[in-house]
Amino acid sequence: MISVNDFKTGLTVQVDGDIFTVLDFQHVKPGKGAAFVRSKLKNLRNGNTVERTFRAGETIGRAIIENRGVSYLYASGTEHTFMDNETYDQFTLTSDQLEWELNFLKENMNVKIVSYQGEILGIDLPTSVELKVIETEPSVKGNTAQGATKNAKVETGLNVQVPLFINEGDVLLIDTREGKYSSRA
Repeated sequence: MISVNDFKTGLTVQVDGDIFTVLDFQHVKPGKGAAFVRSKLKNLRNGNTVERTFRAGETIGRAIIENRGVSYLYASGTEHTFMDNETYDQFTLTSDQLEWELNFLKENMNVKIVSYQGEILGIDLPTSVELKVIETEPSVKGNTAQGATKNAKVETGLNVQVPLFINEGDVLLIDTREGKYSSRA
């Protein structure tokens, strides 16, 4: 058990049978009435974000999340197969469970699996990945306005805005948190 007074960003807790990670919190001490903690929590099972208010000093369950290294092997329809790097056990996740992550996953890529008491909650991507540009418009000479960008499609199917000097075949670093171009690899 953990007190809500000890909330930290990134802490994982169990509330009403669901697993949440703390995105944001604020201790509030009104002039009249008891103190409370206002928090923003992300449900790790379905990805929904909720705002929750707790009384100061209230205790809730601490959820110990396990991260293990796995390799993404292949996709078969809507199922995606992974292999544990230590035990070589294979398991599958559906496209619904990996909706955002599929924009960055390539075969044989190493990622971390997030699980709670044997239940797989999802995967944790590195902060940036290298992806090859497969389709983009050619640069037009003289089109050099400040900060001009164009659309590029990378090998996973993700469309990103890139500077005009990027061509097909270039390898880019893409930020997995926002899905934006960082730099050339």
